[in-house]
This record gives sequence, C-alpha cells and structure tokens, in this order.
Amino acid sequence: MHRRTALSVSAALLAAAPLLAACGAEPHPGAAAVVGGERIEVSSLQAQVRDVRSAQEASPQAAQLIQATGDLSREKLNVMIFDRVVDKVAEENGITASRGEIQQTRDEFTKQSGGAEQLAATLLQQQGVAPDQIDGVVRRTVLMNKIAAKLSIANTPDGQKKLMDVFTAASKELDIDVNPRFGAWDDAKIQLGTFTAPWLRQISQEPAAVEAGA
Repeated sequence: MHRRTALSVSAALLAAAPLLAACGAEPHPGAAAVVGGERIEVSSLQAQVRDVRSAQEASPQAAQLIQATGDLSREKLNVMIFDRVVDKVAEENGITASRGEIQQTRDEFTKQSGGAEQLAATLLQQQGVAPDQIDGVVRRTVLMNKIAAKLSIANTPDGQKKLMDVFTAASKELDIDVNPRFGAWDDAKIQLGTFTAPWLRQISQEPAAVEAGA
C-alpha cells in the first residue's frame, strides 16, 4: 500500500459517529471506555479534544473547522479505541512500529504535502488532528501497512473480508465497553456508532516497505 493511500486510510477513521442518546448508569465512572480491561479516561479524551480545539482556534478558518468537527469527542474516542484494536492485531502478528519507521514515514508525508506546516494544516482540516497528534496517525499507518503485508491482504472482496474478520476477532477479544453517553462499539464494523468503515476497502496488497530504525 502506498503511503499516500495509507494516510487516507487513517483519515477515514475520523468520520464523525452519529449522535446516540445516553442511557443507563455508567458502569465505569470516569471512563470513556474500557478496552481489554484498560480504561480510556474521560480526562484523556478531553485532553485530545482540547488540543484539537486549540489548534482550530488558532487557524484563520477557525469557525469552519470547529463547525465541521462538532462531534469531536466521539470522533476522538473512536480513534482511541481503534488504535487499541490495531495494537492487538499488530502484537498478535509480531508487528511493531519503531521510532525510525515513524519518523521516516512522517518525513515522506511531509514531503508529499509540501512541508510540515502544510501537512499539519491538512490533517487539522481534513481529519481533526492536532499537531502533537500527527505521530499517532503516522504510527497507525505504519502498523496498518505491516499488518496488510503480513496477512497478504489484497484489495479484493476476499481480502477485505479476511482483514475485517481479523479485526473483528481482536475487537471481540478486547471486550470493549463504551460509556453510554458516547454510544456503543460495534465489533462487526470496528467502529463507534453505526457508520461504515471505508478505510477497510482501501488496503492494497503492496504495503510500502520501510526500513526498521532505532
């Protein structure tokens, strides 16, 4: 999978989930979700949201950016949970992302975007990613590239079903429990809420080779 495609894969993860009514008592007070027995604290989620809002407010397009990411808490929680599913699949397949790989891939994204400032502006505008969250996007991309390579995932219906089955199995094993105020996690779609996962259809059979680094 080419890295330009890989970046768009991560972009689709940030689509806003539909509003879902909160119901019932919170089984884990203070937690936005519990994934694999580990809590994602509401405070951690709020910190990510604040980082994005601060970056948006500093932009000349502040009003438009904020309006476009009105449901930012659910968007960020969706990504935080999905990252843990990716981590589980990667761990099960002996896959890691070194600092060198992340830096090399980020450098290539920067070059493709026309510079660091343009990359940051694009990610903020299109994906609701704050500057200090870019490495997380890049890391996810590196891991997804390697997972696709390890599992020989092709951009075909059979390949996509194989990938979906692997991630669904990992998601179920993590026993993801979301605070009702943020909605519910769908193991089958590997998403928070009811929207689809278009990123799955963008995985190709040729992930870009990256030299391991320190």
